[in-house]
Amino acid sequence: MTALRFIVPPIAISLMILSADQGIAADNERGAQLVAMCAACHRLDGHDTAIPSIVGMDVQKLVDAMAAFKSGARSSQIMHAVALQLNDAEIETLAEYLAAWPMERKLR
Repeated sequence: MTALRFIVPPIAISLMILSADQGIAADNERGAQLVAMCAACHRLDGHDTAIPSIVGMDVQKLVDAMAAFKSGARSSQIMHAVALQLNDAEIETLAEYLAAWPMERKLR
């Protein structure tokens, strides 16, 4: 019984870490899928010139922008249509995925 007292906690902690890692991996995979629709207009290398860059954007700023496009408070037919296709959880996942990308320097 004493040996179990020392073995069980590390195993339990390892299982929690593994399940958390799988959740993060799933979010990253879903984020990659969602960002594919952004790539049609936004350059995802951080070198946008005509369209605002979304790479490295603050999570809350992107979530707020998408909510504004979704509600029509911010004007853009394309972004309104895109935002309507996404639920709040997908927008959050997309924003977190893009925020994790480092901003590259713009081409000179």
